[in-house]
Formats: sequence, structure tokens, C-alpha cells
Amino acid sequence: MSTVQLNGGQQLAMKYYTVAIALFVAQILFGLLSGMQYLIPDFLQGVLDFNVTRTVHINAMVIWLLYGFIGSVYWLLEEESQTEIVGLKLGNLAFWLFTVAVAIVVVVFLFIQMGPGDDFTRWFVNEGREYIEAPRWADIGIVVCVLIFFYNVAATFIKGKWSGISGVLTFDLVALAGLYLAGMFYTTNISVDQYWWWWVIHLWVEATWEVLVGCLMAWGLMKTLGVSRKIVTTWLYIEVALMFGSGILGLGHHYFWIGTPEYWLTIGGFFSALEPIPLVAMVVHAVYDSGVKHMKANNNPALAWLIAHAFGNFFGAGVWGFMHTLPQINLYTHGTQWSASHGHLAFFGAYATIVIAMIYIALREVRGQQSFGADLPDGGWKWKWALGLLNLGVVGMTVALLISGYEQSFIERAVGGSTWLGYFTAQIHPWFVQGMWWRMFFGFVTSAGIILLVWDLLTIGKSRKSGVEAAPNTQTAST
Repeated sequence: MSTVQLNGGQQLAMKYYTVAIALFVAQILFGLLSGMQYLIPDFLQGVLDFNVTRTVHINAMVIWLLYGFIGSVYWLLEEESQTEIVGLKLGNLAFWLFTVAVAIVVVVFLFIQMGPGDDFTRWFVNEGREYIEAPRWADIGIVVCVLIFFYNVAATFIKGKWSGISGVLTFDLVALAGLYLAGMFYTTNISVDQYWWWWVIHLWVEATWEVLVGCLMAWGLMKTLGVSRKIVTTWLYIEVALMFGSGILGLGHHYFWIGTPEYWLTIGGFFSALEPIPLVAMVVHAVYDSGVKHMKANNNPALAWLIAHAFGNFFGAGVWGFMHTLPQINLYTHGTQWSASHGHLAFFGAYATIVIAMIYIALREVRGQQSFGADLPDGGWKWKWALGLLNLGVVGMTVALLISGYEQSFIERAVGGSTWLGYFTAQIHPWFVQGMWWRMFFGFVTSAGIILLVWDLLTIGKSRKSGVEAAPNTQTAST
């Protein structure tokens, strides 16, 4: 029986990946429940209400991606720094604290579905801010865990070797922990409160995460194709430049309707679509370079998901975002299913795909394989179908929501003038209802994809040998 030696960071990464996939499944499940309740309001009413299923659906998405990112960085950390990880015991402690906290928050969401909006609720039940509903104690815990993560990464790179990727990654993690603080204080002015809330939702999720996935993309292309570090690092620097040059200014596309000055109409509208461009260029350049030099991919599923990430990011975050963020358009689309259409494609295309790719990169080493190529015993049909069904499902939901959002924008906003009559007229229009049913159908397609994905992750590469075990790390971890 062969044995695969995983270093301490890789062993910790596999723990994060395991929880990430479990939360991904939970996100899909609660998404299906929310979609069904939107169409059939009495479904599970009084048992598991819509406001709860939707909250768990959205928060599971944010948290599983965060788990995936942390796991991916831990996986590459020792190899990139060429030294053993610093603070491994502390990192393991943070993982268990984070996981226990997430479990407690979900249980509270499920069992306390209504109540007063007071200080106790804000600290121990729900803060009431979309995407970041976690109570205040969990907010603080998230920041502490990310700070521990930052310390481990920074200290390891300081101890070992620095590179362009490690430098960008380390400085990005400062913002990852720091920007979350913007959503942790309360103001009585709704415009001010929304202003800072968008700093978390946009700059924490859409900016610091974009730079983080740029680092993962660069490292992933080197691992799967063996492309030049110089190529991917150059495009990573361009990504960072565009993020600081356009990402922060692009934040203004959230400011149109919350009482901020009118100049944000122009600034936010112009700069909000530039961020994903370097990632597409990085992949295209890397694939072209590998073709010229006759390189061969050693991990087909990982490479396929990296390519899906590049173009999913470009279309989901870039095209679909820019399509409705110009103020002249956003006047009609803001708050409609058009926004949900963008959100589904952007989060899946920009973030879920890169985490899945990194998990496949890890599994090739965990299973002790030279490659995950065409010579896989089953031909790799499971990962191919999972890739196809997940992308078809998400794109289908995106288009269905876009149709419903277009109908809302026309009837509810352009014709109805944003009145209650316009709203209810739009909600019962056949186009809207049909769009939401099609969203439900493609939700089931996505569910089939996640089942195949989990099956493949559990089995890929195992049939080539009698068994593979990850041996305990023999290195001495510094705390």
C-alpha cells in the first residue's frame, strides 16, 4: 500500500475542503427550499420559513467559499514558501473554533426564526444585514480566525521564500480581515449604515476575494500546465493595479440610491466592469504559452474548472454586472431578479469554480497520482458531467432570473413607476412566474451536478491502487 506524505498545511487544508463541500451541499439544498417557497409560499410555513432558508442559503455560500479559500492557501503555503508552516497548531485551533461557531450560528438560525430586534438579538441571533446576518459574537470570531490565518501565512513567508504571488497574497489578507470590520458597527442613519455595509459586500467579497482568486489562479496554472511564473505573476500585478484603480471606484455602483452625491453615478458606472479582465488574459496567455511549448496538462478536471473560472468570472462579475450597474439602467433593475441573476452567475463563476479547481489539484496529490488525465479508469465521466451540469444549471438559473428581472424592470419600474400596484402586477405576470419556475428546474439540474461532483471527489483516482493514506506530518510545526 502506497503512502502519500502531506505536509502540515496540506493536512489542515483537507479539513477546510471537507467542511467547504459540506456547506456547498447545504447551500444548494437551502437554495432549493427557498426557490420552492418563493413559488409556493405555504411550503413549510411555520416550520422553516422563507426568511430562514434564504438566510442559510446565502450565508452558507459566503462561508463555504471562505473555507475553500483558506484551505487553498494552506495547501500551497509550504510549497510556495519552501519552509514548514508557522503556527500550525494555532491554525488547527482556529479551524475548529470557526467550524463550531458556524454550526452554532446555523442551529440558532433554524430554531429562532422570529423575535424582537434588540441588542440581545444583534449579539446572539441575527444582525439583520443581508449576506452577513451572523450575530455579533460570530462576527468577532470570523475576524479572529482570519487574523490567525493571516499570521500563519505572513510568518511562514517571512521565515521562508518570498515571491510575487506570496507578496500579493499576504497584503491582500490584511484587507480581507480589515474590511470586514466595516460591517461590524451600527448606525441609526440607514444611508450611512448601507454605505459601510457595501464596503463589506463589495470590497470584502468582490475586491479582496478577486485578488485572492487571482493568486490561486496563478498558482493553479503553474501546477496544472507548468506555465512560466513570470507570465502569471505579470497578469496578477495587472489584476491588483486594476483592482485598486477600478475596484474601489467601482464600489460606487452600489451608491446610486442611498443618498450619496451624484458624482457616484458616473464614477461607479464606469469603473465597475474592469476587474475580471486580467484573469481571463492570464488564462488565455498561459494556455497559449503551454501550447507553444508543447506542455501537457497533468490535471484535466482542475484545468477545466480553472478555465470555467476565468470565463465565469468575466461574464458573471464583469458582463452581467456591468449590464445593469450603469445608473441609467440600474434605475429600473435595482432590487429586481436582474440583480439575483448577476449574483448567481458571479459568485459561482468567480469563486466556486476556483475552489473546486484547487480541490482537484489537492486530490491528485492526496491520491498519489501522476496525473488526472484521459487515462482515468472511468474516462473521467463523473467530473465531466458534474462540470457540465453545474455550469448548465447555474447559467440556466441566471437566464431564467434575467427574464423575470427584465419583466419586473419593464412592468414594475418603467410602466408601474415603482408603486405597490406595479410590484404586485409584475409578481403575477406569466413571464415572471414562468421565469421563476424555470429557475427552479435549473436548480434541480445544479443539484444533480453537485451530487456527481461529490461522488467524483470521493472516488477519483482511487481505483488505480489498493489504497492511499495521508501520513502524519513528520515536520515539527512552530506555534
